[in-house]
Formats: sequence, structure tokens, C-alpha cells
Amino acid sequence: MNTILKTMAMAGVALFISAQPVLAQQTERVPALREKVYSQLARAQTVADEQGNAQGIEVLNEVASRADSMNSYERAMLWNFFGFMYYDNGDTAKAIDYFGKVVAEQPIPESLQKSTLFSLAQLALSDGQYDKSLNYLGQWRQLADADELPKAWVLEAQAMYQNGRYQDALEPIQKAIAKAEDEGDVAKENWLILARAIHYELGQTDGVAKMLEKLVVNYSKPEYWLQLAGVYGQLEKNAKQLAVLEAAYQQGFVEKPSELRNLAQVYYLNELPYKAAEIMEQGLSNGKLDNTLSNRKFYAQSLMQAKEFDAAIEAYQQAAELGDRGDMLAQAAQLALNIDRNDVALELAQQALAAGELKNPGNMYLVQGMVHVNQKQYQKAVAAFQSAQDYEATEAAASQWVRYAKSQLEFQQQLANNDI
Repeated sequence: MNTILKTMAMAGVALFISAQPVLAQQTERVPALREKVYSQLARAQTVADEQGNAQGIEVLNEVASRADSMNSYERAMLWNFFGFMYYDNGDTAKAIDYFGKVVAEQPIPESLQKSTLFSLAQLALSDGQYDKSLNYLGQWRQLADADELPKAWVLEAQAMYQNGRYQDALEPIQKAIAKAEDEGDVAKENWLILARAIHYELGQTDGVAKMLEKLVVNYSKPEYWLQLAGVYGQLEKNAKQLAVLEAAYQQGFVEKPSELRNLAQVYYLNELPYKAAEIMEQGLSNGKLDNTLSNRKFYAQSLMQAKEFDAAIEAYQQAAELGDRGDMLAQAAQLALNIDRNDVALELAQQALAAGELKNPGNMYLVQGMVHVNQKQYQKAVAAFQSAQDYEATEAAASQWVRYAKSQLEFQQQLANNDI
């Protein structure tokens, strides 16, 4: 442990002062810390350094037995030593008790009063005593100069946030951030994180976005980029969401399966299906995306929207190996028909019907019928369309196609008869 004497010195607490500046409301002078008391405290510190805090506290207890003979400043320093040792020992509750006894002693130096009150506010916050923390800050603020107030704003915001007072917490953290930026500095990362959390609890998504923008610019971490993209998505700022995700991807921040899939979906929603398909293809090829039905299906959909029909047909067939076989093959059959790959469409439609569990089996009979029409096999077309009539969803369309196929069959037969 660093010595308590050094710690207090760093905090600006003088140990040999015969007369300290008094508080505004005080009329009596601060008494001196006598050498005999200081030497006893120093002995306790030496024991603590050499043998541990427990032994140091035993020495302090011996000193405390003579507390009645000490003046207010000496007792305050004794309680201060107790407080530091208990704090260093991890006993926050006792540390708070003893630091509380420090500020209860009067008169004591203003520097000791202020530093102890601020320490009490911090300790009470860490111990979950949020109202106490705010109370100590209020006492400290009465002693602080105007230029000292900013350091308390963040602590105040933390206490209010932890206490569920989100609206109250917003003003002090905003003041701290604004103060830093006005002075040309960058707000500390934990300040921005706290402000983001407060905005989130208040349902202020725009505020969350603003804090994340600052975190991305000043503390570029993968999670901030991805969170910002997600918030832009919530705000329906699709172009900004895509720009942030693309930048994150280029920096190597998009690596998890869910993140890659999300990037592909954002491309898709921004009418860039080919880019979506590229992300999916790369992820499936290198194993960063799991070979699941969902991923294969989305890959095929992206290719279809990108008008990469041959690749989409193959992708749907690959998806069919993982589940929903009938429907996946049906999608592939419909695509094959649309690009005049009639033989492929016919075979896929037959496979889809054989697989079963189709959402709309009638569609596959329509596909078969249309293939036969394209191939001028009208008798087969009529039979296929008549099968499609058996399903409510395709009955109307199939009836029209039956009439058309029959008329073409009759015309075909007349031509054949005339040739004879």
C-alpha cells in the first residue's frame, strides 16, 4: 500500500500547519497538529506498511484511546488514518464511518474538509448509498470554488443515474461534456458512456446516437460502430446505418455471424441486393456464417433480387438440402421458368411436388403447364393445368390456362389434319 501520508500529501492535505485558513462560517482558528500525535500516526503507518493494515489499525486503536486529549485537527487526522486503512482493506462501510467522523470534527483545515467530503461522496456512490453521495456533494459544493464544480458533475450524474433519477442526471453530465469540449478537450469515454445510458433510459434515441457519434470519433471501438449502426437503424436513417456498417466492415469490426448477417440485410434493405449476396457468399464460403437454411435462403433471395437468376436457382437448391425442401425447390422452379430454362423448371417442379409439404402445390402444376405450353406440348399442358384447378389458390388462373391450352391443342390438331 502507498503510505497514507503520501496519499494525503497528493490530495493537498498539509500535516504540519499551525494555523489553517478557516471556513467562511468559522470564527475560531484551526489548531496545530502536534509532533507527538503525528509521530504516533506515522508509527501506525509504518506498522501497516510492514505488517499489514490489521496491525496498523491495532496501533491506531491504541492512539484512539487517548483521543480525548487531542484537539479537533488531531482527532480528524486520526479518523482519516482509520478511514484510509479500512478503505485499503476493502471495508468501505467502516471507511465511510471514519471519514464521516473526520468532517464532524470542527474546526479542521478547509482542504481536509473538502477532500474528505468529496471522498465520502465517491465512497457512498460505490457502496450504493446514492442519496448520501448526493448529500456529501451538496456539502462539498458549499466549500468549492466555481472552477472546482465541474469535477463533481459527473459524480452527481452517476449517483442520480444509479438512483433511477435519469432526467435529473442528464443536466450535470451534459454540463461536464460541454465544459470539456468548450475548452478544446475530448470528453472522457466513461462520461460519454454514462450520457448514452441516460439517454437510453429516457427513450431519447437521438441522444443515444449523438453520444455514440462522439464515441466513434474519439474512441473508435468495434462495439461503438456497431451500436451506432443499430441506433441509426432504429431511427430509420438507413443511409447512415449503411455508411457506418460499411466503414466498420472495412476496419475489420464486422466479424461475428450476427454482424455479417446484419450487414447483408442492411445492404438488401438499401436496395443493394448484389452486395448483400456478396457478403453472404463470402461468409458461407469462409465459414464465418453457419450453413443454415435461413442463411442459404437469404443468400438465394439476394441473388434473385440482384437478377442473378442462374446463381439464385443453384442457391435455392442448396437451401433445399437443409430444410423446407419442397418450397425451396418450388422457388427454384419458378425462377427457371422465368428465364426460359424449361427443362430445368419442369424437373424442379416435379422434385418439389415429390418432396411434398408445399405451401401451394398448385403453383407447381402451373409451372409444369407453362413449360409444356412453351414446348408446344398442349395435351400435357392441359393435364397439368387441370391438376392446378384442384387447388383453391390456383383454380382461377389454371382455368384460364386450361382454356388457352385447349384452344392451342385444337389449333395444333387442325393444322395436323390439314397437313394430312
